[in-house]
Amino acid sequence: MGDTSNMPLVVDLDGTLTPTDTLLESLVSLLKHSPVSLLLLPLWLMRGRAGFKDAISMRVTIDAEKIPYCAPLLEYLQEEKSRGRQIVLATAAHYTTADQVSRHLGIFDKVLATRAGDNLKGPAKLKAIQGSVGEAFVYAGDCKADLPIWKEASAAILVGVAQSTAALVRRQVPIEREYPKQNSGMAAWLRALRVHQWVKNLLLFVPLLTTFEFTDIYKLGSMVLAFLAFSFAASATYIVNDLWDLDSDRSHPRKRLRPFACGALPILHGLLVAGIGLVLSLVVASTVSQGFFWMLVTYLGLTSFYSWVIKEYVLMDVLMLSLLYTIRILAGSVAIGVATSSWLLAFSAFLFLSLALVKRCAELVSLKEAGVGATRGRDYRVSDLVVLWPLGVGAALCAVVVFGLFISAPETQARYATPQMLWLVAIGLVYWMARLWVKTSRGEMHDDPVVYAVKDRGSRLTVLAMIGAAMVAFFVTLELQP
Repeated sequence: MGDTSNMPLVVDLDGTLTPTDTLLESLVSLLKHSPVSLLLLPLWLMRGRAGFKDAISMRVTIDAEKIPYCAPLLEYLQEEKSRGRQIVLATAAHYTTADQVSRHLGIFDKVLATRAGDNLKGPAKLKAIQGSVGEAFVYAGDCKADLPIWKEASAAILVGVAQSTAALVRRQVPIEREYPKQNSGMAAWLRALRVHQWVKNLLLFVPLLTTFEFTDIYKLGSMVLAFLAFSFAASATYIVNDLWDLDSDRSHPRKRLRPFACGALPILHGLLVAGIGLVLSLVVASTVSQGFFWMLVTYLGLTSFYSWVIKEYVLMDVLMLSLLYTIRILAGSVAIGVATSSWLLAFSAFLFLSLALVKRCAELVSLKEAGVGATRGRDYRVSDLVVLWPLGVGAALCAVVVFGLFISAPETQARYATPQMLWLVAIGLVYWMARLWVKTSRGEMHDDPVVYAVKDRGSRLTVLAMIGAAMVAFFVTLELQP
């Protein structure tokens, strides 16, 4: 093996220098800001790959400062640059994207990339490299498509290359550096699917509990299927939402670590899994009932409207979030064929409005601690806390008042064996909601208050105590009068 340490080092972009796919990111960004462009995609594809990339790059620009990079490789490139080695960026991505990356990193002497009519991939890339730096060069790539270039290179740098491909490269050229693929595995997918968020779909069981029909095996089975349908649908929308919000998530102190934002999972795989989850949820929903199927379709429509439009508008987003919580209860009622009382709907509207405001205030508190004045992708500022705080606490108290009126209602007095016991539930509600708001003020709140409540021991004990008090109130006759 000859000395290759002074040979030009040619680096690929997508999958190598960055784990993401800049073309797919550009496409998602374009559809986000101009949905009508979806109709033009077939026309652009008719221009060929280079023409397609050119059409997209004319309408959207990747923010090179925010996309994730392969830190070990980037560190090595910076070291080699500091000792005078020539570093070249050679990519099939469009030149505007490659140029943005080059300007941001400041380590590349030349940029070779796709331009109008010239898609720099495979043999075309090899020809461009040899024409720019000559026959002797070291190439850093990531996949099987790079084999023709590695074959002609003097040495190779392997970045996240599959074992079978890496074995082929080792037989052809010396290996200068190798950076194994970080195995994100099941843990990253569980985070992307937000399996822990499925706990919110337990709201579907509320009608079953409030009607005290949880001993009905048929209805219980229907609720389990309904839960799975909503959970699959929610996971699909979480993935789509994460892809939709890549830019804003990368500006957030915690959300920037999400699997798609940090590049741990490929965008294309995310789209595929989201599609499978969506189809599976609709199939399961159709087995419950036709009415429940349309409730799920309504939920998907509302959550999509929230993600694409409403979430950017102050206060309208929290109202929509409270509706998305409440619709789960309505869907649960439809799944088992029971009517939802006006008391439950009014109580849910105020309670979930307060929880939605907890979520938003928790984000603003974290931004305040990070020294950031406003959210990205949402019309909220840290200064809004003085308004959102009393609004959220007030909504919580309204929920308690509605519950108190429910206790005094004639139908409640007639239906429950000891309705006075429900006042213990009201006290528990006051404590639980106050606890969530105190935790929010201390910066201890999770991005989602429902998930936090499941993990928080105090919240779990309080909710269990409230359920126990409600059960006693319904089934046990106690002589509480003096």
